[in-house]
Amino acid sequence: MVNLFIKKLGIDLGTANTLVFVLNKGIVLNEPSVVAVSMPENRVLAVGNEAKVMIGRTPDSIVAHRPMKDGVIADYRVTEAMLRYFIGKAVGPWNLIKPEVLVSVPAGVTSTEKRSVVEAAIKAGAKAAYVVKEPILAAIGAGIPIYEPQGHMIVDIGGGTTDAAVISLGGIVSSISVKVAGNKLDQSISDHIKKQFNLAIGDRTAEEIKINIGSAIPLEEELAMSIKGRDFLTGLPRSLEVKTNEIVKAMEGELRSIVKAIKQVLHQTPPELASDIIEKGVVMTGGGSLLRNLNVLISRSTGVPVVVAKDALYCVAKGTGIALEHLEEYKRSIIAKK
Repeated sequence: MVNLFIKKLGIDLGTANTLVFVLNKGIVLNEPSVVAVSMPENRVLAVGNEAKVMIGRTPDSIVAHRPMKDGVIADYRVTEAMLRYFIGKAVGPWNLIKPEVLVSVPAGVTSTEKRSVVEAAIKAGAKAAYVVKEPILAAIGAGIPIYEPQGHMIVDIGGGTTDAAVISLGGIVSSISVKVAGNKLDQSISDHIKKQFNLAIGDRTAEEIKINIGSAIPLEEELAMSIKGRDFLTGLPRSLEVKTNEIVKAMEGELRSIVKAIKQVLHQTPPELASDIIEKGVVMTGGGSLLRNLNVLISRSTGVPVVVAKDALYCVAKGTGIALEHLEEYKRSIIAKK
């Protein structure tokens, strides 16, 4: 049966992936935040999964790029086209009502960046658009009771940004947003392999290495993976076997930046809330939090217990869904409507 009444949508607009939540249906769409554009006429050819397979494999006349950079809009026109595609795909061609849209934004977003997200969503077909900071949505999606007069710390590691925040009574007490997350970890892996082994690999291969054998701390029993790339010296294709501890070394600097950001938020936290955090621990969400032993590294560095939320990848999207259910309440409290 065709649903003609999708009135509310939640969008986790990420640097790496975009997830769309529809009330009473759950997450209906999870696709890469990638758009393929034909040059020089600047026409959108493909969006999402179709565009991602083109990355690194297109002729000069087609550019597959990510319109979101570090969690915010880098290319306004292409982001609008991407949102139009995702909204259209989620509501279907026969939806009679323009939906209200709730979009996640990083904790450190400026009012100008918020406004550009709202404008892009409205131009893409939303009746009204609201933005909520990612740590709040991640906490809601992880099942944290944010309205209690107690301190809860959330660390959301996405593709472009790591957001760390202490939340109490429904608001952010202290927070930081750093532009070091999944994409920077991938970049550090490809840079390390280029430097150490004279092998050029693509972004997708670097991400596969991170997911398959990556770890935040060295392992006694290392995992291994065979990769293919282009030899810098001969210019010819070559295979190479890489092991976990080599990848740990590659990501060391970026992981240090993430730990430093978390420590910074803990330093800014009032003593009463800090004692709550020591008792309850830190909750990690986002795709980046799934890196092997990252919770162990953060726990060792801060002295605070760290747990990865259930369905960490979907916490922000789920949070948008819960916020949509109570939209009127959230409009009054945590939503900044611009």
